[in-house]
Amino acid sequence: MKKFFDDFKKDIKFKSAGPGKKLTEDTSSNRPVAQNSAPAKSRHAPTDGAQRAGAAALARIEQQPRPRLQTSQDAIRLQVKKELEAEASAMASDQKLATEGSKVPVKDPASFSVSGVYFTCPLTGATLTKSEREVHIKEAILMRFAEDPVEASIMMVHTFNRDREKVKVAVDIISKYVDNIYKNPTEEKYRKIKVSNKIFQEKVSSVEGSREFLQAVGFESTTLPVEGQENEEEFLVLAEQEPEGLEQLKERRDRLQSGEPIRAQLDRRTQAFRPSPNATRFELPPDFYNLTAEELKREQQLKTEVVERNAMLRTKAMREREEQRERRKYSYALLRVRLPDGTLLQGTFLARDRVASLYQFVREALLDGWQPFELVAPGGQKLKEEEEVALNECGLVPAALLCFSWDAAVQADIAAAGGQSSQLLRPELQESMQTLS
Repeated sequence: MKKFFDDFKKDIKFKSAGPGKKLTEDTSSNRPVAQNSAPAKSRHAPTDGAQRAGAAALARIEQQPRPRLQTSQDAIRLQVKKELEAEASAMASDQKLATEGSKVPVKDPASFSVSGVYFTCPLTGATLTKSEREVHIKEAILMRFAEDPVEASIMMVHTFNRDREKVKVAVDIISKYVDNIYKNPTEEKYRKIKVSNKIFQEKVSSVEGSREFLQAVGFESTTLPVEGQENEEEFLVLAEQEPEGLEQLKERRDRLQSGEPIRAQLDRRTQAFRPSPNATRFELPPDFYNLTAEELKREQQLKTEVVERNAMLRTKAMREREEQRERRKYSYALLRVRLPDGTLLQGTFLARDRVASLYQFVREALLDGWQPFELVAPGGQKLKEEEEVALNECGLVPAALLCFSWDAAVQADIAAAGGQSSQLLRPELQESMQTLS
């Protein structure tokens, strides 16, 4: 640093030597000395103020922080910092693209035809959103242990485990335990289950609720000595049963075998609307979609290619693949039925629901649901109640407006008998009728 400022001072003195002068070396001080190469001119000495200003400027320069030299570690840190910043920028860009791709597009919730998809808990009757249903049902099952641990554990086995084959294997093994006890009630070996047993660990204990069921039917955890081992091991042991206890054990085994998963039931959110020109206008919330953000982005791109695709000569297999892809996009369907007086009946359905469920929905909403009627899908397709066809196979997903018509012959007979009713819907739906926006 000292050398840097010495050079700087030399430069200042060089400039102060003025034009027409050159520098020679002063051997006594090793400093350059100005030597005239032109006629000398009279020159005034700097004033005291100028000298003080120059000294102050030089002092400020000398007080500036010393520049830090770059080392190899500094270079590495700088490179790492740049890479981290680049990675963070890339991640932010990806998130932005994912958000943009997941737009359906994003709209004001007030513009949606329905606020979302809702479910009803069969255990508590609570209305739940898609994100709430699984946690709520698990909590409801666990609460049942205080009332009926056998029932709660059966629900737990069939509901908490997604792998149905794994559940079946566990249930079969537990049933075998019970069968052996029932057939050999005095044999102690059949009433003991070694917890560390490989089959028990891999096939039974790994299934949530299985151990809870065994304890609910009377098995108790205890440590027992094992022949040939120094340490005791954990066993589940059932006390010897009386005949009544054996029958009860068998009955509980049957309940375990016939158990079913507890699932939230779709709330159809039945609504009635006055006649409206907006009957065919549907704005669906994100709940209706069954795609990832990337898939949604791809679907938006595919929509721009509709004209080109339709212009191509496509095979039947190609059309079927496109139809299957379209069905997979949605898990739910919002359907409206236009009644003869223009009134609209609306409900939410699973995309895989059968046409029969749609007929049942309409029948339950009608004041005279016993009368035969017909539903016609867009395009004039008549839906047959008795056919085992899913809604997504009829082109009714994700939303559709259907037309309702009574059986003409039956209506003629009713009119002839003077029994024609002017009101179509049940009173509670008629009273809560809304205007479709």
